[in-house]
Amino acid sequence: MLNHSFTQIFNQFNWEEVCSRINNSTEEDVKRALNKSGRLIPEDFMALISPAAKNHLEELINKSYSITRKRFGNTIQMYIPMYLSNECNNVCTYCGFSLGNKLPRTTLTDEEILNEVAVIKAMGYDHILLVTGEDNQKVGIEYIAHAIEIIHLHFAHISLEVQPMEKEEYEKLISFGLNTVLVYQETYHEKNYKIYHPKGRKSNFNFRLETADRLGEAGIHKIGLGVLLGLEDWRADSFFTALHLHYLNKTYWRTKYSISFPRLRPAEGDFEPKYPMSENELLQLICAFRIFDENVELSLSTRESQTFRDKIFELGITSMSAGSKTDPGGYASNIHALEQFHISDDRTSAEVAEVIRSRGFEVVWKDWDVVMQ
Repeated sequence: MLNHSFTQIFNQFNWEEVCSRINNSTEEDVKRALNKSGRLIPEDFMALISPAAKNHLEELINKSYSITRKRFGNTIQMYIPMYLSNECNNVCTYCGFSLGNKLPRTTLTDEEILNEVAVIKAMGYDHILLVTGEDNQKVGIEYIAHAIEIIHLHFAHISLEVQPMEKEEYEKLISFGLNTVLVYQETYHEKNYKIYHPKGRKSNFNFRLETADRLGEAGIHKIGLGVLLGLEDWRADSFFTALHLHYLNKTYWRTKYSISFPRLRPAEGDFEPKYPMSENELLQLICAFRIFDENVELSLSTRESQTFRDKIFELGITSMSAGSKTDPGGYASNIHALEQFHISDDRTSAEVAEVIRSRGFEVVWKDWDVVMQ
């Protein structure tokens, strides 16, 4: 039984009313949020992501840049995803791993895991994100715990993006060396959530919604939030993400937090975004999150283009992946399995790092030690 739950906060808001409040934000609301001293509240965030705020994009950029440099300095933390398995029992309409895609599946053996580790370490990484599909039998708690056990000797920081688990399972993984868990709600639109997740455990909206609470109670070092931008109205989904972050910061104040910005990219099945999001809108959103919370880590993956990533890392982003493969065994093998999604920025990690350094930034390969927090 959870001692706290975001569900009670979430149920106080109505999706349509949230959309209306955001879209009806005025120029004065935007200016008030931009000029506010002290911590912002979720209602201020509404103004910063509103259509009215598009006329103040330069102000958002300048304030985001200033806050980021003050809080994080000229550093960009580098991480890389490592896919352990593409097995999945869920049917998700937008994902390459979806059970409905009848393509070859693979789960890495110990030897294959260590081969991937060797290649990734040679790139310079000391922060790794482990990813699987959601299959509690083939890649359940025992498989994941064992994978962390053999991987943690090689990396300073291990993050995980897999199926939601119980508090006791997270406690077990933490004891094996897990530092961070990313759990994306995909969309906070409860009514339409089932449309995108018709079958499998992922179809349980509330269980997924309360995952961050279970993580907080388990004592995880960092929790990552996000939605799949393009499934539903990105402004409303982003508001609920900010609301969730605001609640977690107050409830589990010892825990650190990150926000990711996955825009829908092509995958198996050629799913088309219902609500496409432009690069300028993504820029607005990233700056809004930085102004909303100066301490949160903002992360950008290789889903985005080289041109966009080379601009945005100076303006609010603090963490980036590079040289990513989104299929199991993709680093050490030339035989690629089913990918979760197609990447856009296909440069090597060395090439991305060189661009970052050329702008006067320091590339940080190792996440900050937990003992230093």
